[in-house]
Amino acid sequence: MAVPKRRVSKTRAAKRRTHYKIKLARPVKDKDGTWKMPHRINPTTGEYKS
Repeated sequence: MAVPKRRVSKTRAAKRRTHYKIKLARPVKDKDGTWKMPHRINPTTGEYKS
């Protein structure tokens, strides 16, 4: 079984984890021209699909 020879430092582990960021959701333009977050109900029309 493979065992690490040395302990991975906090800095090295953090550098590896920088690629696993959560991307922010972009607002989309609805049918009526208002901007809303994707997969959310439009508060003015009450519709889910844009």
